[in-house]
Parts: sequence; structure tokens; C-alpha cells
Amino acid sequence: MPKTDQLSAEQRRGTIARYTAVLEGNFIYWMTGAWLAVKSDAARSKIVENLHEEVRDSHPNMMRKFAMAAGALPTTGDTMAVHQSLTDMRLFIGRLSSVRILITMAFFEGLIQRFMPYLAELAQLQGSTEMEYTDVHGVCDVTHTAELYRALEAEMLLSNEAAAAAAGVSFEGVELLRMLCENIITGSRAAVRSARKSDEAYDARLRPVHVSGNGASGVRAQA
Repeated sequence: MPKTDQLSAEQRRGTIARYTAVLEGNFIYWMTGAWLAVKSDAARSKIVENLHEEVRDSHPNMMRKFAMAAGALPTTGDTMAVHQSLTDMRLFIGRLSSVRILITMAFFEGLIQRFMPYLAELAQLQGSTEMEYTDVHGVCDVTHTAELYRALEAEMLLSNEAAAAAAGVSFEGVELLRMLCENIITGSRAAVRSARKSDEAYDARLRPVHVSGNGASGVRAQA
């Protein structure tokens, strides 16, 4: 990452704004996708604890206050800079692939925790003293990361995604996050992502799920 004191005020603002555009309205959605996807009680329990904390303590509000204090509320340009890579992540989560999502979210929690000092320094250089978001996530995400890896261990005992793991496609979400983080830092826009053979093979194993009382559901799950 570029050194904070070598960035212009606009570059610092843009990084905070693009991070906000991604995290404020999407993290809970991604974690909810993980909860919908997992099959093990142990994984569900860890994810619910995480979601409960996010909602109870209003982490999106912490994020919004942090961005406002740094003068970095997302603009249309900031939103469009991360639009394609964020869309790719949303579609990835929407497949409801439990092991893939847990690998991705465990990685992301650890990444957020390590990113907090950098984000705080950007805000401080913008003249902000509002650090609740970075202070909280610099601590709690250490625990969240460990818990998600334990959830992953439990889920892998029940999951039928061993073939995907053996094929090396279980880290697809991590690669999508890498691109998303690059867009956050640089402000460059990702190209439209073409379907890969691994995507097509995965989609071929999906089937409609019938939910009692609701008719045919639009939810798709692995066969």
C-alpha cells in the first residue's frame, strides 16, 4: 500500500470513501449469505454471534460516522470505482457455497483487522479524531477471524465441496476480494469478469430447492 504521507488529500479521501462504499452496506449482507449457506450448527453459531454484534452495535453507523468525520462520504465516482468488483463479490456470495464463503470471510476479517491502523492514519491526516470504527475493528476482528476459521473446520466435515477444494477453486472469493481491495486503494475500475470453466462447472451442480409452504424457491443449493 502507498505510504499515507505520500498521498494527496484527495487520494486519502478517495480510499476512505471507496472503503466505506464497500463495507457500510455489504458486510452484513455477505455474512448473512454465509449463514444461509452453512450446514453445520457450529458454523451457524459463530456466524450468528458475528451478525448479532454487527447489528447490536450498529457497525454500519460506526462506518458512516468515520467517513463523515474524515470528509469522505462516497461520491458517485467512488461508488462506480468499486462497482464491478463489488458486483462480482455479491454474485459470488449469492451462490451460497458454504466452504468458499467461509474461506473468503475468514480471510477478509483478518485483512480488515490489519488494515485498521492504515485507515485510521488516513483519517487522522484528513483532520479527523473520530476513531471508534477503527478502534473497535482493530480488536474484535482478531476474534472474528479465529472464530470463522473454526466455523470453516466444522463446515468442511459436512460439506460436499471437497472436489472444489481439490481443484483449487475454493479460493475464488479471496481473489475477488484482492481485486476489490485493489480498487479501493487505487480507485481503478475492474473489468467485467467473464465466466470461468470452474464457475460453469459449479453452476451445473446447482439445483432448485423446494421450501415447504412457499412453492418452488429461487434459492439454489448444491446437489
